Order: sequence, then structure tokens, then C-alpha cells
Amino acid sequence: MAETVLALDAARLVLAGNAGPVEVLKDVSLSVGRGESLALVGPSGSGKSSLLMLMGGLERATGGRVEALGHDLTAMDEDALARFRRGNMGIVFQSFHLIPTMTALENVALPLELAGVDDAFDRAAAELAAVGLAGRMGHYPAQMSGGEQQRVALARAVAPRPAILLADEPTGNLDAATGATIMDLLFSLRDRHGATLVLVTHAPELAARCDRVLRLADGAVAGEDRRAAVSA
Repeated sequence: MAETVLALDAARLVLAGNAGPVEVLKDVSLSVGRGESLALVGPSGSGKSSLLMLMGGLERATGGRVEALGHDLTAMDEDALARFRRGNMGIVFQSFHLIPTMTALENVALPLELAGVDDAFDRAAAELAAVGLAGRMGHYPAQMSGGEQQRVALARAVAPRPAILLADEPTGNLDAATGATIMDLLFSLRDRHGATLVLVTHAPELAARCDRVLRLADGAVAGEDRRAAVSA
């Protein structure tokens, strides 16, 4: 059995709502092995993105335990979580979250510089070339299409060579053809770096590319499939 990279044990998430506390996730337990790909599917509001945020330490579990690479994320303060993510996780969102005043090259190199990587700009350039942007490194986000901006975001996520890649609807703001290209890139980058991938998607064809598909409903695990497309 593959080494466990992500593990949740009875993880709960309760958030404040206008009408009082809302139980977003209810006693979720699961594990993800090294190099495995896992799709999180389910209707809107089922807790998919919230579960991904727990895995990335971007939301703190209200109860239970969340571990990544053997480290208890629920016991870390915000500074420790930020350092852990910087060294071990790459995260890609539906919105690209690029810094508008920085070029593509600078956007990818910045987290590497913060992590103390000596060849930050060389590595950033190599990753941009790997996603087909060798000729766009000096361009700013406003000078690029949505698909190009998401390629920059992918390059930024994988440049630190993280053990874990988390992707939250990474094609949600893109047309179908561009989205398909981005997903091909995401899986090829995952394969090249050997990272564990957790992907939130509404698209059955994307979920079917993953080793496992976890179905969520009303904040709880409703079922699991392996190498099977499901309706999201």
C-alpha cells in the first residue's frame, strides 16, 4: 500500500452563518496515498471546496484531525501552516490569483525566492516553458488570456516541486477547449513531479481521469468509486 500523504479522521468544519453556525463538513475520514489522484465531486454546497481547504490548511478543522505528510495541520498556527504549504503544497484555484504588477516569470519565481531557492528564476523559466509559455515570460497578467494566466498559475504551483497538488475547479473560468488543455497540463505536471493530486470538479470526464472519485453530499462522504466517471 502506498505511503499515506493526506489523512483526515472525523474532520468537521463549522462556519458562522447569518442564521447561526453552519456544519459544512461532518465527520469526514479518508486517506490519500503518495502519487495518487483523487477527485472530489458532488452538487454545489456539498462541501467539496471546503474539504480541499481543510487538506491545504486554508481552513482549520472545527473537530477531528487533518494530517499532511505526517504533520498534524490542526495543531499548527498560521505561520507554521504557511511555511508548511510553501514547502510541500501547490494550490491551483478557479481564479488565477496572479500578482498584476509582476510578470509571468516574477509570479512563478516569487514563492521560490520566499522559500530560499537559489535558482528561483531559472526554475521558474523552466516551468513556464513546460506549460508552453516560453515566449510570454515577460508579459503581465493583463496582457495574457485566461488560459495563459491559468498556465502561469500551474507553473507557480508545481515550481516548488510539492509533494501535494490541490486544484479547486481549475478550469471553471475557461472555455471547454482551453480547460481541456489545462487539465492535460495538470496531469502531465503531476506525473512529471510524482505529486499526489486532489481535484475538485463538476466535470465527470475529469473525475474519471483520477484514480479515485469521492462523492460528497450535505458535507459528508456519500460514496467512492475507482476509475469511474460519476455525475457531479
